[in-house]
Amino acid sequence: MSIPRRYRRHLMWGTLAFGFLFVNFFRNSTAVLAGDLAAVFDATAAELGLLHSSFFYIYAAAQLPSGLLVDRYGPRRVVAVGLGGMGVGVALFAAADSFAMGFAARFLAGLSGAAIYVAVLRFCANWYAPEEFATMTGFTIAAAGVGGVLATTPLAVAAGAAGWRAVLYASAGGVFLAAVAVAVFVRDRPANVADRPAGADSGSDTDSFREVLAGARRVLADVDTWLMGVMLFLIFGLNFTVIGLWGVPYIVNLYEVPVSTASTAVLAANVGFALGSPAFGALSDRTGRRTEVILGSCVVFLLAYGVIFLTVTPPLVVVGAVLFVGMGITGGASVAYTVAKERHAGDSGAATGTINGMAYFGAAVFPAVLGAVLDAYWTGAVVDGARAYSAQGYRVAFGVVVAGGVLAVVCAAALHVRVRRREAAGTTTSSTLGDD
Repeated sequence: MSIPRRYRRHLMWGTLAFGFLFVNFFRNSTAVLAGDLAAVFDATAAELGLLHSSFFYIYAAAQLPSGLLVDRYGPRRVVAVGLGGMGVGVALFAAADSFAMGFAARFLAGLSGAAIYVAVLRFCANWYAPEEFATMTGFTIAAAGVGGVLATTPLAVAAGAAGWRAVLYASAGGVFLAAVAVAVFVRDRPANVADRPAGADSGSDTDSFREVLAGARRVLADVDTWLMGVMLFLIFGLNFTVIGLWGVPYIVNLYEVPVSTASTAVLAANVGFALGSPAFGALSDRTGRRTEVILGSCVVFLLAYGVIFLTVTPPLVVVGAVLFVGMGITGGASVAYTVAKERHAGDSGAATGTINGMAYFGAAVFPAVLGAVLDAYWTGAVVDGARAYSAQGYRVAFGVVVAGGVLAVVCAAALHVRVRRREAAGTTTSSTLGDD
């Protein structure tokens, strides 16, 4: 007896999401492992920032090409191959005994994992109706949030018990398992056209390279693409830098608590990420509000991090709450993926890949920026093999975060105005780009 489509598509999505979980686990693991890595590689803050961002530089640069590959070859093949390569990268990082080897291994993992998120979104466009897309995007990001949660206290505990190398070898095994499951079980789109939800992508299984390149040109010519991309560059880049790298050292340095305690506060942030993404996606789908959710989320991001900027060392529970809210609203900013998909319905891989690339370019740039800021405020002390930084240094670093929040609000407001004007004029799709 065959599994009904509505259940089969959820199981296939779950298989893809399981693979995507490992992407976020590995890219965020450097926060908890920062002290170990600094000691093993004898790294400064700037070098740790570079090591952390080595994943994101190639991950960001590969997003648009990844979107084109997904449009050309379909989600199943792209994800299966990507997860296989990522498993190799994670295993090599676990074996690394030098900064150069660690950098190269994270670079490989970032390159291999680059297409997975965009491929999952393309899968959702093929298997789910338009009014379900934002919700499924939210659940996909929630899977990443679960990976982020595992990269906090659970990783700290496991690394303390078995060693960080053993934990990463085990995660590499999980990545290889996910790759096999995707290759065997996932299908790019319903085989029977009648099984496709109304409004889901109904094009051919793959597009020619000429078609996907034409789609890329349409996406890049759209002002909305750049407004959404810059907004995500700031929100994602700054959030992932704080949560993925400098959040744990900030708490350990200024509150004088162990890494396990500090990672609990960062865990709260990833719980917010996991809960906020499906909640905001469902809210957007139910209300039909897209840009309002994006704009409101950017405002909350600014206010939340403003608390730490103004007070530097508020009670630790407040820090946990700020990080929970700051990462939670990422789900609201992520409604931009739905806006991009709806704006460029026939080029969804290129559209989501482009703005996702800008998002993760931020995650590549800001670790080095904040690392340089902190190095300027090094106290001269070394704690457990890692440098310690002053409260003023962290104030300046969070000042950079707040400044980014201001610019993100400006971009979100401009996007909202443009979309409202188009709606009033009755033009909503990429076929009317010339009217902008």
